[in-house]
Amino acid sequence: KNYKVFSSATSLDRLVLWGSVRLLATAQDSHPTPLPSQARVVICGGGIVGTSVAYHLAKLGWTEIVLLEQGRLGAGTTRLSAGIVSVAKPIAIESQMADYSNALYERLEEETGVKTGFVRTGSLCLAQNQDRFISLKRLASRLKVLGIACDVVKPKDVAKLHPLVNIHDLVGALHLPRDAVVSAPDVNHALAMAAVGHGVQIYERTSVNHVLVEKGHVTGVETERGTIECEYFVNCAGQWAYELGQSSEVKVSVPLHGCEHFYLLTKPLQEPLPPNTPVVMDMDGRIYVRAWQGGVLSGGFEKNPKPIFTEGRNQLEIQNMQEDWDHFEPMLSALLRRMPSLESCEIHQLVNCPESFTPDMRCLMGETPGVHGYFVLAGMNSSGLSFAGGAGKYLAEWMTYGYPSANVWPLDIKRFGNLQSSRTFLRHRVMEVMPLLYELKVPRWDFQTGRQLRTSPLYDRLDTQGARWMEKHGFERAKYFVPAGKDLLALDQSKTFYKPDWFDIVGAEVKCCKEAVCVIDMSSFTKFELTSSGDQALELLQRLCANDLDVPVGHIVHTGMLNERGGYENDCSVVRLSKNSFFIISPTDQQVHCWSWIKRHMPSDTQLHLEDVSWKFTALNLIGPRAMDVLSELSYVSMTPEHFPSLFCKEMSVGYANGIRVMSMTHTGEPGFMLYIPIEYALHVYNEVMAVGQKYGIRNAGYYALRSLRIEKFFAFWGQDLESFTTPLECGREFRVKFDKHTDFLGRAALLQQRQEGVTRRFIMLVLEDHDTELDLWPWWGEPIYRNRELVGVTTSSAYSYTLERHVCLGFVSPPSLDGTPAVVTPDFINRGDYEVDIAGQRYPAKAKLYPFSSLFAQQRRRKDDMELSNFQGK
Repeated sequence: KNYKVFSSATSLDRLVLWGSVRLLATAQDSHPTPLPSQARVVICGGGIVGTSVAYHLAKLGWTEIVLLEQGRLGAGTTRLSAGIVSVAKPIAIESQMADYSNALYERLEEETGVKTGFVRTGSLCLAQNQDRFISLKRLASRLKVLGIACDVVKPKDVAKLHPLVNIHDLVGALHLPRDAVVSAPDVNHALAMAAVGHGVQIYERTSVNHVLVEKGHVTGVETERGTIECEYFVNCAGQWAYELGQSSEVKVSVPLHGCEHFYLLTKPLQEPLPPNTPVVMDMDGRIYVRAWQGGVLSGGFEKNPKPIFTEGRNQLEIQNMQEDWDHFEPMLSALLRRMPSLESCEIHQLVNCPESFTPDMRCLMGETPGVHGYFVLAGMNSSGLSFAGGAGKYLAEWMTYGYPSANVWPLDIKRFGNLQSSRTFLRHRVMEVMPLLYELKVPRWDFQTGRQLRTSPLYDRLDTQGARWMEKHGFERAKYFVPAGKDLLALDQSKTFYKPDWFDIVGAEVKCCKEAVCVIDMSSFTKFELTSSGDQALELLQRLCANDLDVPVGHIVHTGMLNERGGYENDCSVVRLSKNSFFIISPTDQQVHCWSWIKRHMPSDTQLHLEDVSWKFTALNLIGPRAMDVLSELSYVSMTPEHFPSLFCKEMSVGYANGIRVMSMTHTGEPGFMLYIPIEYALHVYNEVMAVGQKYGIRNAGYYALRSLRIEKFFAFWGQDLESFTTPLECGREFRVKFDKHTDFLGRAALLQQRQEGVTRRFIMLVLEDHDTELDLWPWWGEPIYRNRELVGVTTSSAYSYTLERHVCLGFVSPPSLDGTPAVVTPDFINRGDYEVDIAGQRYPAKAKLYPFSSLFAQQRRRKDDMELSNFQGK
């Protein structure tokens, strides 16, 4: 029976090798092996993702691991995988996962004796136009930072590498020599064999009905064959992950949705293609092509995808669904244009299999916010084979140590909330997401579906005044405001790696912030209130926050919430409203993560209460030197620094509305105020501010202006510059750490050790020198940083500084290691190097600055005597 289950094994002896093999129950067994009554962890899903998690947990020393599969192992999406393992992914963490998967699959055969079909073919990403070529060159720069081999090549080189490719309309390509192809079912089988060899118990034909939860913790799993008590549960159910999450006692949101995915198989060609023929990814043609048994396998991501299973639970096992040649015809035409010689080849089969996609084209990973011990790894967006090895490794580390060995925030399931779990939202969004996998994505592109889900009360008012919108965590935020008479259509369709159409508009908004007053609606910020009957709220925040929260009532404290490694789990502003009440302001996309982090560390004390009040307040940011004049008129209170000092909060009346929390901060370093307005007063306060502000030159501004202001002031933002591996000492924020207090806070020990040993990387500002804003490619983020022609780091964010009239990049640099030991960063290392920033393969000289700095703007004033900078410096 064991041999029947592991049907691709070549001999029974191979099974004997694994001494701890347990019987794998099948529906046909007259006496199926009973399930264990308890385990440490239960994994649901026997595809390549689930077996990878089991394999890596076992490698890390876990025991009592049970993997349950409702059908047969690998009979889901894994069975119909196209078998391509490529590192050509849009973000760094995905490329890292694929690179690890590649190395893992190569060594699995030696480790297990199971042939996996691994062939190192390499791959070619083709460019039919200059914009695509630029995107590939940007990708090449990023991959080289990760140590991944790649080369930008000419069309004639493509012809040498692949005999069938028509190169006449190509401008170039990216060659990834270490990409590979494998047999996904065989890799799945090898992972399962290796896991069983380390004590993992695998049971087929066993469906999970729901997960048992008690007091917010996983306690067990109820299956059709009995209940297993467990501490941890991992949802690797792929297509079924959404339904499985909804079927738990406490519903778990797993936002993904299925679409049909097509690929074509041909019979062997007259001159059979060698197995090591490079994979071709013609993203402008929306297709991929690989060698398959002497012929080709070719699929793609069409512009009009077909979502499926919206109504609920789908097939028990994935079967080849109905052929649809009319639907596949555009991809077939693209294939014949790219490889005309295939016109005479004979077709073997058109495969139609379901694939699951997420709202932002990134997989779902990590512990769910509502249930401790419930982990998810699903939503692979047609890259399950490429991601499974690395994702399984990171999730196993997360479960073992409490965190993975890399920053996986872009993939963390807590980036989504319940609001993204609407089936209608998911159906519409994945119809946009699937085509976007191969769409050319220039910086600052926005999703078009699932919009206007969360809006400020001012949305309609701002929209009629020319607001152009972006979306963050489902919340609409204004990017900039198009003045009357501008060509709106041209701005909406602005797609470029160069100077964008909104350049002058944002410049005018920045100028107004510096010389007069602007209003930015920042209602999307996450807002919590923490209250207690005694000192419990203060004690909790003193434990969670690096900065000192024991400040007088009304004071505002900027602080990080750190993990035990000293890295940022959150970067926030905290206002002490009263002795035992605090107002916590965090980034928009921190709503679920920050809530989860605080709740995880809250004692079970009925006198301590945390409330999400994000929806209760509209937030208006009044930026500029005339902000105090506007508020003085509306409140009949002096707003000068003498009467309203910096980083202070007062509850005031503004216009006819009372209870407005007015704070002397702007999140950009400019003079001004934040107004947190009870939502029913929002429109009134906005109208009053705009009416009174007319005499002071008031105007609306958006987040692009905010970004420019904060970057030229060297302000780091969480999720862009700061993450769970970044410490305050690495980004010049030691002054926000209460080392002088005898308060033990999360991360204190790690920071004390780092302070003693020295930091090995530092957050710096780079001002581009020989860069033409009009003609050169712009830096956006993720560009390599070179010092004395040696790679030392990467940018995390950048913007054009309208004050300096130059591009400014923020990022981290590290000295080269000495004999494998990381070297300590010194001020001399930063200040005495010759720096360059690599933008799509071309390097531009840059001047480096450490935070904090004082001379940058003084130098600029001397260089440009006619520029008025007094407002910029906040004087």
